[in-house]
Amino acid sequence: MKQMASCIAKGLLMSLLPALALAGSRDDYAREWPLATPEPDAGAYRVVLDEATYRQVQSPHLRDLEVFDARGQAVPSALIDPVRPASVPARLETVPWFPLPVMTGSASRDIAAISEIATDGSLRRVELRPTDTRDGGILIDASRLSMAPVALRVRWIAGQAPFDRAYRVLASDNLRDWQTLQEEAHLVELENQGQRILRDRIELAPVKARYLRLAPLAAGAALRMERIDAELAQAGGEAEWAWQELPATRTEDPAGTVRYEFTLPGRFPIERADVSLPGNSTRSWTLESRDEATAPWRMAAPPWVAYRLQSGERTDASPPQALEGMRRDRHWRLTAARGAEADPPRLRLGYRPETLVFVAQGEAPFMLAAGSARTQRDDAPLAELVAALRQQRGPGWQPALATPGPARTVAGDAALTPAPARRDWKAWLLWGLLVAGALLVAGFAFSLLRKPPTG
Repeated sequence: MKQMASCIAKGLLMSLLPALALAGSRDDYAREWPLATPEPDAGAYRVVLDEATYRQVQSPHLRDLEVFDARGQAVPSALIDPVRPASVPARLETVPWFPLPVMTGSASRDIAAISEIATDGSLRRVELRPTDTRDGGILIDASRLSMAPVALRVRWIAGQAPFDRAYRVLASDNLRDWQTLQEEAHLVELENQGQRILRDRIELAPVKARYLRLAPLAAGAALRMERIDAELAQAGGEAEWAWQELPATRTEDPAGTVRYEFTLPGRFPIERADVSLPGNSTRSWTLESRDEATAPWRMAAPPWVAYRLQSGERTDASPPQALEGMRRDRHWRLTAARGAEADPPRLRLGYRPETLVFVAQGEAPFMLAAGSARTQRDDAPLAELVAALRQQRGPGWQPALATPGPARTVAGDAALTPAPARRDWKAWLLWGLLVAGALLVAGFAFSLLRKPPTG
């Protein structure tokens, strides 16, 4: 299998080595960046696109992005993603949990004294007086988890809202000596005028321990729990997110509806959105987008509630909202469910940087060029090459990293103006000959019609 993959990779690489009739011309681009290639014999390289590149590119499909060698010849390149880890959802495992009685003093740390533990370390029961309805906290049996949980997801019985419960999260292997994983974690369910805020996830430091404990920071009635799941991180995970934060322009239509519009300064591959407001806030938002200022608006994300709660030095905020597919649109619009804000919101748009892969054909140094209304890149079949090399060298293989240096102007703004239409003189000449021939035939026929008949 590896020998076959090697042959395929070599065949694909050799097929790219001849000079290809690529459409790109280095002088047709606005700017370029020299690429540093610390591994000179790598053969294939990858360039992770940065903010400056996205701001310069004009094409909605990033076709005006190309790599050239030192002689100005385009090299085989393609916008593919061979390096991003697969997005793997977190794995949830339901864990046993036990309500704890209210304990004070030194006894509050010795949970083993009121617990029955099996020989494998798992909990069988915890002594609790049935008449005690005060919140003594929760003991969680994590002894059977295969790895340290990164978060807890708590589900409680409906009908207990509104509440905001604060807990300290601790970990132990013997139910006597406890280590603090988080000083203050909140479980929240608030409702107001049809709006709802729900916080049922507690993030944890990744510490492997047999037992976890949620210790209440304030007295109160016990929260009636239904289920607790441990969130386990999977291998892989998502690439790091980058964000563009945009200021708002307030608009109002004739009907009095207030909206906030934003302009994205580049062709970023937007997949997430978040709304930022000063102070404490909660509001339902609708997000729309379009590429041209005269195009109709399209729904970018279903309505969602964005909130921000600040208590002392602690701030809790709603998670970013996933969009309905990736968007590179320039124009964005937010509409609030109820009227306008006293302070305009700021829109945060999240994206994961993409990767351009190229073959080191020709002479170094190589240049990354971007921004053109006059030319576009022809994608080379590099996805097949990368797949074949991964079969040969292992699934973790990736092209060597090439890093862009300081930008240089090539054609500047002139490259962003479409070139005048080229006249095809050969076609015009052919049509002229055809018309002249037709006129000649018509004249000859007319002369025959005017000639008197003989005999």
